[in-house]
Amino acid sequence: MRKVRWLLFALTEQKNIRRERSVVKKDKRRTMAEEGQVISVHSVEAWMQHLEKGNESKKLIVVDFTASWCGPCRFIAPILAEIAKKMPSVIFLKVDVDELKTVSEEWGIEAMPTFLFLKEGKLVDKVVGAKKEELQLTIAKHATAAA
Repeated sequence: MRKVRWLLFALTEQKNIRRERSVVKKDKRRTMAEEGQVISVHSVEAWMQHLEKGNESKKLIVVDFTASWCGPCRFIAPILAEIAKKMPSVIFLKVDVDELKTVSEEWGIEAMPTFLFLKEGKLVDKVVGAKKEELQLTIAKHATAAA
C-alpha cells in the first residue's frame, strides 16, 4: 500500500514539474515574441499590464488606435510593423477602438488611426492620421530621448 501511495505521489510531482516548466517556456516565448512586433491588446486588463510594463522599464510606448473598417489604418499597419522590427527598445501596441471603447474614450480618440506616444504613463506626443514620415520622425525623436 505504501509503495502505491509513493508511486502516485511521485507521478503527481512529475506532472507538476512538467507543467511549471511549460509555463516558464511559454512566458519566455511570449516575451521574446513581443519584442520587435506590434502587440494587439484585446482587454482592459492586458492594456493595464502593458502600460505597467512600459512604466517599469521606462520604455517608449507607441499605441496605434485603429479600427478594422478603417482604410488608412490598414495602409499604415505594415509600416508600423516594419518600424517595430527595427526598434525592439520601443513597445508597440495596437488597440481596436471598437473592441476597447473604454480605453479609446479614456484617451480621447476621435479619429483613426491615432498614434499616442507614452513615457512613464504620460502622453508625450500624438500623431493623427496615416502619416508615414511624421510617424517615423516622432518615434525616432522619442525613442532616442528614451535611450
